[in-house]
Amino acid sequence: IEMSHDLAFRDALTGLPGRRALEESLRHVGRPYTLAMVDVDHFKRFNDTYGHDAGDEALRMVGSELSRIEMGGKAFRYGGEEFTLLFAGKTVDEVAEAIEDVRKRLAERPFTIRDENRPKRKPKKSARIKSKRAPSTAVTVSIGVAASLQRTDTAKEVIKTADERLYNAKKAGRNRVVF
Repeated sequence: IEMSHDLAFRDALTGLPGRRALEESLRHVGRPYTLAMVDVDHFKRFNDTYGHDAGDEALRMVGSELSRIEMGGKAFRYGGEEFTLLFAGKTVDEVAEAIEDVRKRLAERPFTIRDENRPKRKPKKSARIKSKRAPSTAVTVSIGVAASLQRTDTAKEVIKTADERLYNAKKAGRNRVVF
């Protein structure tokens, strides 16, 4: 039973709670709350250029960084290259800086493309072999943010608004937050 629950509510790739867990959280969240939809920029091109293994590593890295969000936010894997941040009991003004900070951390964090022959574990210093420096790139995200302040706002409406703002962030050049 426990394994079935984990399969249903936890994303196997990133280890984050999945979309079903988000839906369950939204059923029980009070007001106000803020929700941020996060999408990895140019992910299809990234996968086409570096391969699906590198894409999986990038998604793990993004998930790990998002899970460290401040102000009591909780990260979820929404699907594909999309993630969601949920801030229960918080307004947009209260969490805006934390959302912008995580976007900046991701943009500034170099992402090293793993060589397929690279060992899974880091070797001891004495065993290191000098080799060519592995290529690195930036992994950026676009974020759309919306809040539910009124009792009449449904979770579906808040997600739709955040998704529209995410689209606006992408249209405005990506690697940005639209509130």
